Amino acid sequence: MDGKLAVIGLGSIGSMALWQASNLTDSVTGFEAQFPAHGRSAVGGDTRLFRMIYRGVPDLYPILERSRDLWGELEAETGQDILIRCGGLSIGTADGPYIRSLLETARTNRAAHEILSREEMAERYPQHNLRPDDCAVYDPNAGVLRTDRAVTAAIAAAEANGATVHTNTPIDSITETEDGVVITSGETSWTFENVIVSSGGWSQRLMPNYLKAATQTKRVFLTWFVAHDAAQFTPEKFPTFNRMYQDRSMYGAPAVDGVTVKATLDGRGTATPDPDGFRRELSTAEIAETIETISEFIPGLIPTIVRSDAFPDLYTTDQNPLLGWLSKSRRIYCATGFSGGGFKNATGFGHIAAYEALRKQSFTGLEFVRPERFKTSQANPSASSNSNLANAHYAER
Repeated sequence: MDGKLAVIGLGSIGSMALWQASNLTDSVTGFEAQFPAHGRSAVGGDTRLFRMIYRGVPDLYPILERSRDLWGELEAETGQDILIRCGGLSIGTADGPYIRSLLETARTNRAAHEILSREEMAERYPQHNLRPDDCAVYDPNAGVLRTDRAVTAAIAAAEANGATVHTNTPIDSITETEDGVVITSGETSWTFENVIVSSGGWSQRLMPNYLKAATQTKRVFLTWFVAHDAAQFTPEKFPTFNRMYQDRSMYGAPAVDGVTVKATLDGRGTATPDPDGFRRELSTAEIAETIETISEFIPGLIPTIVRSDAFPDLYTTDQNPLLGWLSKSRRIYCATGFSGGGFKNATGFGHIAAYEALRKQSFTGLEFVRPERFKTSQANPSASSNSNLANAHYAER
């Protein structure tokens, strides 16, 4: 036996699961197909949004609260500044479905928030060019996460606790035996008591068929702009934002480097059969829509894309994650399928995965993320389509 737990994939969730598991045992090993925080995974792109105001499943809120606390613990343990606490805005039509849904979830969870009228927005955040019937919901607990710093800090903390890390080691197969779980990479194999699969867009090949049918690897892209006046787009003056209408949507983050502002079209993920071989360049249509949107929404940004990139991520059909056991023997656990929006909760989901996979604690109220829900939806095809209508909008890169 080579250890109690293997974590396959050390990206946004896997790195945090490794860190949390290392607090419980020194018999944990992480496997990364490339190297930690490499720019070709869903970690790429420098930053991710963190927020406590969202729309959808209320049961997500306790995980957000735990995630917020754990980001602070990771910062304290490693001495790294990871979460920039700059607040966040959700902008939309005052009486439209987006704002109504946000407020419904916020009030259910008693989450701190402030409603800003169009006039209040114009005074406090004039960077946004608002439509006549706009308003915003301000989240004082929101911020922006430094992705590469977060992942490398978590892995370093895990190694300091005694964890073993194998880089440039893609896992080819997972096989349950009477003694444990055998994982292979090329000619080499290891046996562990339990395994967590957290390899994002590369997870499908390690999944049972019912989950392969319920997931899809998608290409998502990001874009950055330079401001006419960079001083107006610092974290102190320009909170993260999500802006959504029926005809147009965008989200973004302040200039954490003092120069470039992230502002990206939302919900534009496209299916890609190969997470290693998709188009990284933007299409002519993607460029045109991005420029048109940024010109309307934030005229203080020069309408020229100065940087762009694309990344793979695994999406589920209901856009809720996969977190739980894959087999009755409870040896193989999955933490994947975060559908473009997992990073804000990476510490919280990593905590749950580590504690459950090591059988230290079980968590309730997580039916919306458990893999077995797709066994039910296959038996009742309408269940998945119905849940799509009620589920949250989580894509915030």
